[in-house]
Amino acid sequence: MQPQYNKEIEIFAPATVANLGPGFDIMGMAIEGAGDLVRMKIAPGDELVIRNESGMPLPDDVEKNVVTPALRALVAAWGDPLAIEVTLLKKIRPGSGIGSSSASSAAAVTGLNELLGRPFGEKQLIAFAMEGERLVSGGTAHADNAGPAVAGGIMLIRGYEPLDYIRIPVPGNLCAAVIHPHITVNTLESRAVMRKEIPQCDAVTQWGNVGGLVAGLLTSDMGLIGRSLKDVIAEPYRKHFIPGYDELKEHLAGIGGLLGSNIAGSGPSVFALCDGRQAAAQAGEAMKKHFAALNIEADLYAGPVSGQGARVIR
Repeated sequence: MQPQYNKEIEIFAPATVANLGPGFDIMGMAIEGAGDLVRMKIAPGDELVIRNESGMPLPDDVEKNVVTPALRALVAAWGDPLAIEVTLLKKIRPGSGIGSSSASSAAAVTGLNELLGRPFGEKQLIAFAMEGERLVSGGTAHADNAGPAVAGGIMLIRGYEPLDYIRIPVPGNLCAAVIHPHITVNTLESRAVMRKEIPQCDAVTQWGNVGGLVAGLLTSDMGLIGRSLKDVIAEPYRKHFIPGYDELKEHLAGIGGLLGSNIAGSGPSVFALCDGRQAAAQAGEAMKKHFAALNIEADLYAGPVSGQGARVIR
């Protein structure tokens, strides 16, 4: 199929929650109702133009935009130069902890792949989108956001050399509440506060919880999912970036149907997994009330886990 030159399309890619508690850098899920919207077109040539109409502050320098390395990786694999025009129409707030960089990267590579006639498959698109993550995380290309942003649902990243992942079935009643307080946590700073060495007892606890979480999702065992959402590696160190985090966890703990809560990615967003929509709505209201009491504006998303990843919508 020949490239579709000068055809304009719009692509949506969902926000994501990385880590899912114990799954540091290896688990993530797509969020219903939040994401990035991108317009794209291509032409013969060799140029990349990125326009920001999202209302969010983004780098003016094209080399500092996460979309750039993702698109260049795809073009390199394609083998021929292209003139690419990207317009960011809707943008997750940068530094939100719900996959701002991965949503942009996933939307961009999905759109370019569509305009080229879909020469690349899902795994390749995830690898291209990971290059945007490399830019913002100090050289580490991880897929716990990029994977579900491209493919949707819940994903386990088994390994990176080569990329090896598993899409995990989402239990039918599993819902999430995600709150994004309007404060910024820098990904590099959030990674810097973590320990470089981990005691064996903590490592055993963590990988037991990862195994339990995967098993709970596969068997729709809500109790096992809840018992497995504990994180002893990242949460104890990252929670200090989030005002009143321990108090928020206490408020959430009393909600019927709540499975557990934790930090979304590097923060400051917080997520709660719940058994049913009603529990997710109650958890969301508790989160909103918590940050309102601290005079912190926040955006709330509550509903089912999104089964869809990046897709062309027009």
